[in-house]
Amino acid sequence: MTLNERETAQLRAALQDAVVKCSERCLYQSAKWAAELLTSIPAADNASEAEDSQMTEVPLEGLPPIVVSGNLDPEEAHLEAREINQYLLAKSFFDCREYERCAAVFLPDTVLSGILSTASTKVNQGASNPLSKGKAKVSSRTSTTGVTLPRLSQKSLFLAMYAKYMSGEKKKDEDSEMVMGPHDGGNVVNKQLVIISRFLEAWFHEHSAENGEVVGSQGWLEYLYGMVLAKDKSNEAAMQWLIRSVHLYPMNWGSWLEMTSLISRVEDLNRISPLLPQNILSYIFHLHTSLELYQSTPSLSISLNQLLSIFPTSPFLLTCLALLAYHTKDFVSADAHFSNLLALHPHRLDCLDHYSNILYVMNLRPKLSFLAHLCSTVDKFRPESCVVIGNYYSLLSSHEKAVQYFRRALTLDRSCLSAWTLMGHEYIELKNTHAAIESYRRAVDVNRRDYRAWYGLGQTYEVLEMHAYALWYYKRAAGLRPWDGKMWMAVGSCLQKMGRDLEGIKALKRALLADSYYDAGVGSSFGSGGRDRGGAMDPEILLQIAGMYERLGDNGEAKSYMEMCVAQEEGTADNLDTSVINIHADSTSSDDDSRPAAASGGGDTGTGVTAATSKARMWLAKHAMRIGDYTRAMQLATELCQDGVEVEEAKALVREVRVRLEFGVDGNP
Repeated sequence: MTLNERETAQLRAALQDAVVKCSERCLYQSAKWAAELLTSIPAADNASEAEDSQMTEVPLEGLPPIVVSGNLDPEEAHLEAREINQYLLAKSFFDCREYERCAAVFLPDTVLSGILSTASTKVNQGASNPLSKGKAKVSSRTSTTGVTLPRLSQKSLFLAMYAKYMSGEKKKDEDSEMVMGPHDGGNVVNKQLVIISRFLEAWFHEHSAENGEVVGSQGWLEYLYGMVLAKDKSNEAAMQWLIRSVHLYPMNWGSWLEMTSLISRVEDLNRISPLLPQNILSYIFHLHTSLELYQSTPSLSISLNQLLSIFPTSPFLLTCLALLAYHTKDFVSADAHFSNLLALHPHRLDCLDHYSNILYVMNLRPKLSFLAHLCSTVDKFRPESCVVIGNYYSLLSSHEKAVQYFRRALTLDRSCLSAWTLMGHEYIELKNTHAAIESYRRAVDVNRRDYRAWYGLGQTYEVLEMHAYALWYYKRAAGLRPWDGKMWMAVGSCLQKMGRDLEGIKALKRALLADSYYDAGVGSSFGSGGRDRGGAMDPEILLQIAGMYERLGDNGEAKSYMEMCVAQEEGTADNLDTSVINIHADSTSSDDDSRPAAASGGGDTGTGVTAATSKARMWLAKHAMRIGDYTRAMQLATELCQDGVEVEEAKALVREVRVRLEFGVDGNP
């Protein structure tokens, strides 16, 4: 993807416009994101850059030259010019976090209560989703609803309504109990959502034309309404309003992020993609959402590289590059990408909690210590900083201190997903299963795509020996990460404990296939039971499959898998007939197109002697004894004497083989 000079100039102007317009509406995160993207475009020469800039607006006649964006709509421009003093006052209140004062500048409580009391009874039916129901019955602006709304510009109205929303969020945090306290149920809601929703319904109803389109809308109020509907769990309606918002103003990154939060499956993403405007923002949105869904396809890597050719130093895209490596378990590359990001932007804390997870898995304590000190120096009261410090204490096995910092992160931001999940892991270490279950459940409430929380719930219920519950949660985790062998291994082990060996074998074979698509270089998804075997298959899984075949009475299959298990010591699995791990058509078709590329160089590095391979070798030696192949039994038993795992039993087996060979009898000597 390459842009010519004209397209680059247009993109730069659009991002400049987005920074100003988002800042005017106090959408600071969206403004920051657009500004970071803007400054990552390689700089042109001064002359052309001056021509590109669209930030200098001609002040409206009769007004002093104030730095605000203009409006192409004459009516909106007139309203904004009339309200400029009140707008500047309201924005200063918002910047000082006096949200109620900000809203009251344009919508005093007396005005708001009068409007809402009328609107709530008149605009209840059919007003929440004009895209699908079509409000084509409005013949005049007040005759149907009986509501006369104050005549405000959309910018002022958005600022007032958004201030109401932020006031409700602030009050919700104040009313919430202590994190994980005895009365913390996580069910405190934003009480301003109803007010905002009813007012916006009335506004959209008043401004709708015969065909259901909202006349003169700029996309900002649609974004706010979609956000309110999403908070109210009306996901379909919220998605439709957000799609309308990005059509009207695509440069508001907040709208795209809200859509990402509503998408839980790849199918959902593919379904809405044709409905979106086709521009560079939708391209970035598709990349970001795919990463949130743990996709790691070659096409995704190509898309990311194309975007990096346009924004080579974008911290957002560099973070995506690191997360892509993280999701494919290439922790060494992920570490390198995050180190590069940190060198370019040493004061940026966004997503450093993910980096701390990587360092934790790699057991790089000095690097994690440095990262914790850096975050504490930059801003110790950011949720990301608290998560990084909590991970550091966890690596030191100071689980109580780790919980303390994760709770501090949640006090700062109750929607901090990493903190909920990691706190669940710490409670597992502390043997507090009740608190662990609650932490994982709250993580799932924040984001149902978090496979770590589902997996953690499965682990916890397995510890409690509630295998039916554990299996259900493991399957949810495996559905989110279909090409992560650890998920399928958990499913198979759980089925084995339930006595469902046939299904367990199928799941464990899926684990073998899944692991073959990752270069598992340094560890597993959770940092426990790390695999450093290059391309070799997991001997534990092979041993489990063999054991289940033996219980089913299929000694032929059991012997094949025991031999495959032993072969992993030298990494010679590729010389065996591995077609036996074919799981036929049990893989989910929806995920087949999203599998990562197979790891190269598999099978050339062995695991060495492990407890699993020694058990497999002992089984094969005893099997050879049973069928009278004493030469093979002696060879295997001699090898067992040398590996230092099953030595005593191996020596007894050697003596028995010698006696049988000496006397030439098939029975007992």
